[in-house]
Amino acid sequence: MKNLGFRRACCRFPIDWFDQASIMSRELILKMSMSIDGYVAGPNGELDWVFRSSSEASRTWLIELLGQAGLHAMGHRTYQDMAGYWPTSPLPMARPMNEIPKVVFSRSGKISAPDIKAANGEGRPAIDDTVLESWRNPLVAGTDLAADIQRLKQEEGKPILAHGGASFASSLIAANLVDKIILAVHPVALGCGLPIFAGLDKPLDLRLEDLIQFDTGAVVKIYRPA
Repeated sequence: MKNLGFRRACCRFPIDWFDQASIMSRELILKMSMSIDGYVAGPNGELDWVFRSSSEASRTWLIELLGQAGLHAMGHRTYQDMAGYWPTSPLPMARPMNEIPKVVFSRSGKISAPDIKAANGEGRPAIDDTVLESWRNPLVAGTDLAADIQRLKQEEGKPILAHGGASFASSLIAANLVDKIILAVHPVALGCGLPIFAGLDKPLDLRLEDLIQFDTGAVVKIYRPA
């Protein structure tokens, strides 16, 4: 077996948790990168620190994770950022981001058109019409967060994978809508930034389901509500 540069610290549950979940019900899985002091972004949304502990192994893990989702869920700002990047990205994880349907959550129920630029630069692919449609016309929800999430969970398909940003993730957690939390903890302390657990009105007990350690020092922690 090829060593991809990571090791599991506990494997008491099936590794292919996405397939297991889709058999029982459609789950909402929140995946966030996090600093060791609990921030998912810098004070102004900075995410450059995430890439410093990236590796071939962590990218392979991420591609597999993205590809097993049935729907990508995100807040409005994250949607704008992703729509401006993924359609012309040459990275391998662009394919599952571009091909899998999206739902964008906006409190107003409206979104502004994303700034999708034409491909430019060596190695950047031309934008396929299907990819453009996927990003320009996502499902829009969010006027009633709990009701919209429950409706999406009742639909058939693979799990819903939520990407953030911080405000959207906080709202999901505070409303007890998340079935699984995947935290990719990077070996960096930010000192200040955007948290996702600050909106809790009482402690949230979690059960560690799995833990993956990468050689770069990044650790993926997979939790379920206890």
